[in-house]
Parts: sequence; structure tokens; C-alpha cells
Amino acid sequence: MSLIIKSKQNLNVLFKAFILLLFLAACVPARKMEELQEKQKACETDLAAAKKSAQENEAKLSELKEQMTKNEKENVGLKRDTGIIGSSYRNLTGKYDKLDQLNQSLMDRLNKLLAGSERDNSKLSGDLQLTQDQLLKKQDELKTLELKLNQQKKDLDDLSAQLKLREARVNELENIIKQKDKATSDLKKKLSDALTSFEGKGLTITQKNGKVYVSMDESLLFASGKTNIEPRGVDALKNLAKVLETNTDINLMVEGHTDDVPMNGKGEIKDNWDLSVMRATSVTKIILNSAKIDGSRITSAGRGDFFPLDSSKTPEARKKNRRTELILTPKLDELFKILDNN
Repeated sequence: MSLIIKSKQNLNVLFKAFILLLFLAACVPARKMEELQEKQKACETDLAAAKKSAQENEAKLSELKEQMTKNEKENVGLKRDTGIIGSSYRNLTGKYDKLDQLNQSLMDRLNKLLAGSERDNSKLSGDLQLTQDQLLKKQDELKTLELKLNQQKKDLDDLSAQLKLREARVNELENIIKQKDKATSDLKKKLSDALTSFEGKGLTITQKNGKVYVSMDESLLFASGKTNIEPRGVDALKNLAKVLETNTDINLMVEGHTDDVPMNGKGEIKDNWDLSVMRATSVTKIILNSAKIDGSRITSAGRGDFFPLDSSKTPEARKKNRRTELILTPKLDELFKILDNN
């Protein structure tokens, strides 16, 4: 009889951590250009290290899932083998009982024929000896099977213990991911409540991939080609800053985006890179000046015109692409700690 153990595996780990660092490019005097280039290289090095760390953590999680799948297959194989051995053990036990009955029958016949001919007695003695030899052989086989069965049971118990331990770790990981998803949903609600008067008026709030995205149109924040924030945009950023101040486990990425129309500026802003970076920096400064927030929680980045929402060349598409995105991400320290321990 085969033993089948069903193991429930529900690993839907959705983990993506986007850490984006883009180099800051600003129009500065020639004597500071070398210093800015060195900072740019340092940013690129940090970005590569962050990507590598994220890839290694994803690889560890994949290895954990693959090991669980392998353990479950080995578990099923061991139980199947145990069932086969158990069946063989029962068959041999039945044969042993039959041989024992035959031995008893032969002993009875031997007692009845003791007075018979020597030839018959010799034949019966030979049959009895053969039967006894067979019994001894079957006993040895039963002992061997019993030892093997005990070893298989021990291996199965060890594998089950390992499987339970890994399931506990996966459950812990899933619980943390659920907590992060709930924290993200709660954050989105807090932002919606704080910015309700701005939603649909140049501001949208969405949730995806474990993050909350607050997208603000150029019309809400800036005059065309400018980096100074309009009063209404300042009000919206102040409300957002209050949410960040009371939720210290949230990091913020501020991304400036432009359309694809080239700028030929001769002053401080020379191109779309300059414009996007300076706008992101302006937004960051308003947020930091509006609440008590640790500056290490905020990253400012200019994306230029390389990440459009609409790639068509119409005025409507370009207006949609001129935006500032604020990406709020719950810290994943607990999740990374579990991955490192595994």
C-alpha cells in the first residue's frame, strides 16, 4: 500500500525593489565640473551595488522555493518506497505463517510415521530440514526488511522535519509580504485623504508592485520651462510631507519627467536633463522644509524624456509626459533579513 502525502505549497512571492539613482546634472561653473563627474561615478557604483543586492535576494528566494519542491518530491518518493516495503513485509509475514503451519503439519506426520520404514522417515526428515532452512531464510529476510523499513521511516521523519522548517520560513516570508502590502494600502488611503482636494486636478494616486505612486502634472507644480513651484503645488507637497513625517518607515523617490521637445537654453537650464533634475530637487526641498523628515529617506532623480507615459508626438501626449512622480516605498529590512538568514 503506497503512502501519499500532499504538501500544500503556496509561494507567490512578489518581490521587486526598485532603487533608482540617476546622476545629477546641473549647469555649474567649469571649476566644479570635475567634482560633479566624480559624484556621478559614485552614484553609478551605488546603483550597481543596489541592483546586484536585489538580484541576489531574488535568487535566494528562488533557491528556497526550488529546494522545497525537491524536498516534497523526495518526501513523496520515500513514502511510496515505504508503502512498497510495507507490502513486501506483510507478504513475507504471510509466507512465514504458512511455512510455520507446514512445519507443524510435517512434525505431526513425522510423529505418526516414526514406526514406519526408514526410507519414509529419512524423506520426512529431509523435508523437515528443508522447511526449517526455509524458515530461517525467511526470518533473515524479515529482519533485513525490518531494518530497512526503520531506516526509511527515520529518513522520512528527518525530511518531514526539514520540510516543516522550510514551510515555516516561507510562511514567515509570506506574512511579512502581506504586512507590507497592507502597509502600502494604508499608505495609499492616507495619501488619498491628505490630497483629496487635488485628485483629478493634476494629481493621481495609484498602487502597484508594493509601492504607491503620486503623479503630479506640470500644470499643478510648474510654469512652462520653470523650476519654481507654484503656490497650489506647494500646498499639495506640504500635505504629502505631513504623511511622510508620521510614517517614518516609508522611503520616497522623487522623479522629474519632461516631454521630448528639446530645450536649447543658454542660462542655468540647458536641456531636458537639467530641467527634470532641477524640478525633482525643487520638489524635494519643499517636502523637507515642510516637515521633520530625515533626508536619507528621500532620493531625487531626473529622468528627462526617457520614460514617457505616452510615446506619441501629440500635444496631449507631451502634456501627459511633463510630470513629477513621487514613489513611496515601505522599507523591506525585515524581508531582506529573512532572505539573508536562508
